[in-house]
Amino acid sequence: VQLVESGGGLVQAGGSLRLSCVVSGRTFSTFGMGWLRQAPGKEREFVAAISGSGGSIYYADAVKDRFTISRDNAKRTVYLQMNSLKPEDTAVYYCAAARSLYPTPQSEYHYWGQGTQVTVSS
Repeated sequence: VQLVESGGGLVQAGGSLRLSCVVSGRTFSTFGMGWLRQAPGKEREFVAAISGSGGSIYYADAVKDRFTISRDNAKRTVYLQMNSLKPEDTAVYYCAAARSLYPTPQSEYHYWGQGTQVTVSS
C-alpha cells in the first residue's frame, strides 16, 4: 500500500489549502483514512478521520469548523480542505490508513504517506 500526499505550501493566515492523498495497492474503500500533523518540537497529533464509506467523520477540536475531510473512492483519494488557516496550523501533514474501517481520534494507523509541509505566515 502506498500513500502519496500533495497540496501543501506556504499561505498567509486566513488563507486556504487543499491537501490530497492518493492511495494505491489495495481496495481503497476498505480503509478508514486519517490526516495527522506534526509541528516542529511537538508530538504528532490527530486532525481528522473518515470511514471507508465517508459516512463517519471526526475532527480535532482545534480544526473543527475550519477543516473538511472528504474522500472519493473512485479516485482512491482522500482530501483535507483547510480554510481560515492560522500560524499554529503550521506542520507536516500526514495522510494515513487506519487499522479500523471506522477510525476515531484514538485509532491506530498502519500505512503512512511521506508528509506534506504546510506553513502559515502571520
